Amino acid sequence: MNYKDLAATIIENVGGEENIQGLTHCATRLRFNLQDDGQPKEKVLKETPGVMGVVNKGGQYQVIIGSDVGNVYSEIMKQTTLASKADEKQEGSEPKSKVAKVIDTITGIFTPILPAITAAGMLKAVLSLLVVFSVITVESQSYQILNFMADAAFYFLPILLAASSAQKFKTNMYLAMMLGGILLHPNFVAMVTAAKESGDAIRLFGLPISAVSYSSSVIPIILAVWFLSYVEPIADRISPKAIKFFSKPLISITVVGIVTLTILGPVGYLISDWISTGVTFLESVSPWIVPLLLGTFTPLFVATGTHYGLVPIGINNRMTAGYDTVIYPGMLASNVSQGAAALAVGVKSKNQATKQLAFSAGLTGIFGITEPALYGVNLRYKTPLYAAMIGGGVGGLFMGIFRVKNFSGGSPGLLTLPSYIGDNTLSHFYFACIGAVISIVITFIVTLILFKEKTDETSTTEVAQPTVKTTEDIDVFAPINGEAVALEAVADGMFSEEILGQGMAIIPSEGKVYAPFDATVSATFDSGHAIGLTSKNGIELLIHVGIDTVKLDGEGYSYAVAKGQDVKKGDLLLTFDPQVIVKNGLNPITPVVITNTNEVGEILTINEGAIHSGDQFIKVFHQKRNEV
Repeated sequence: MNYKDLAATIIENVGGEENIQGLTHCATRLRFNLQDDGQPKEKVLKETPGVMGVVNKGGQYQVIIGSDVGNVYSEIMKQTTLASKADEKQEGSEPKSKVAKVIDTITGIFTPILPAITAAGMLKAVLSLLVVFSVITVESQSYQILNFMADAAFYFLPILLAASSAQKFKTNMYLAMMLGGILLHPNFVAMVTAAKESGDAIRLFGLPISAVSYSSSVIPIILAVWFLSYVEPIADRISPKAIKFFSKPLISITVVGIVTLTILGPVGYLISDWISTGVTFLESVSPWIVPLLLGTFTPLFVATGTHYGLVPIGINNRMTAGYDTVIYPGMLASNVSQGAAALAVGVKSKNQATKQLAFSAGLTGIFGITEPALYGVNLRYKTPLYAAMIGGGVGGLFMGIFRVKNFSGGSPGLLTLPSYIGDNTLSHFYFACIGAVISIVITFIVTLILFKEKTDETSTTEVAQPTVKTTEDIDVFAPINGEAVALEAVADGMFSEEILGQGMAIIPSEGKVYAPFDATVSATFDSGHAIGLTSKNGIELLIHVGIDTVKLDGEGYSYAVAKGQDVKKGDLLLTFDPQVIVKNGLNPITPVVITNTNEVGEILTINEGAIHSGDQFIKVFHQKRNEV
């Protein structure tokens, strides 16, 4: 794939750099914030080789790339001034941009380190279980080894944060990590211990250094790396070119190291201490208030993205006090409630498509990933959202009253309930389980009472949605001879998780692809590995022959039709050689996906097992929606 050309094409067809306000990316998608969502040439983008699809959702214009998204993102940043524009204020939206910038910074710093913290916390939970059930004792070497393994991520947290902060503040990662090492160096730790015992001050050229321990700290290193991002460019400018290689890092680390030890470190420590003191005060006065509020309103925080600003508070609580009683318990109640609301919709709904979506989103919700339930079901139907807020509030209130402690974090849900095991007791785990059950049961019951499908579908017609222009059910016939299987069998998350749309897959027994209905060829690719079709009644279909077969660069593939050509059901579209695919270590399984799933009616996959081209394969049941 030519990343440079692809980046240039994407920039041009989203409206040019002047239309781009911001750009981020996730594992598979470029996420644009555009000035005008009407400017992008969506059809051109969808037909661009290397672009898997386009989604305009949640205020973001998303271009689906796949696993190469990081390379395309880097190339776009090289070809534009977006990196510098990201730090500028947007005219007319100053308050909003400041909040968005803070949230974006917090997210960028803490998200990369969550796997390490989660692993450490869960190892602590396992260790507590082993002690509670008398498998090992706290005096045993096994306990001590597992304990320092778990403590490693917490103790060296400043170094982990230094790396992620450097990426966010666009400064040298290794100098940043060196700053973390300075704060944790054994000699400095020994000096702090001695100073605390003797009462003597620590001084550097007469400058006082606070006798503070920075292990497991959060804020001091973030302030230090932020300061480094300003000092490093200055050091670069004042360093003579001939000696810049060593003078730039020397100046940077000397200046930032001294300022961190004398000013920024103590200030960051005080801020962390104030937050911890505030949490302790809330616990002593009314420990139930924050979990109640978070249990109730977290769905709204998630919908606006502001929940990212709360996660670091929970992390700071665990780093300073050893546990969190205000953030994660409330979010646990909220998340399982979101899942329970979606599951209740699945139980009560009579619409097959709604049932399928609700059950899938509900399960992921109670396990801790709430976006599918929130956006796909609860916000759409409103009453499940209200029920989730009620159930989450009651569950949060319960956990607040009993001061349930979270010891390791993770995505709040049933899968991370072991993170409530700590202090060598199971009491917090039991209460967390009870709180989760309360949230689930109340939400489920309230949703069953409030949710009325007829009322909901009437209300959703207030929002104009695109539609397939037909009043008839549509048959999609099998395009290949072979064995029909569910999309879940495809070893690619873009298909198995139905990110590109719903459909089925075929394990081919021969190398010919036929038209599954009368259509126009809407997309072809230089690699010849896939073809896009658009039926006259609006169905957009992608037939993707093999997984990662774009790597073959056309070897073994040959089109029998051209882009823009009209075809009839049964016409030969392309040929391919399955042996070439297998010989190159790739899988010939062929996903057949309706890429505009959200614009059509109910989709039913049928006829799994042996299948021949022309057999009934997928059926789309008409569902009336407003025209736009």
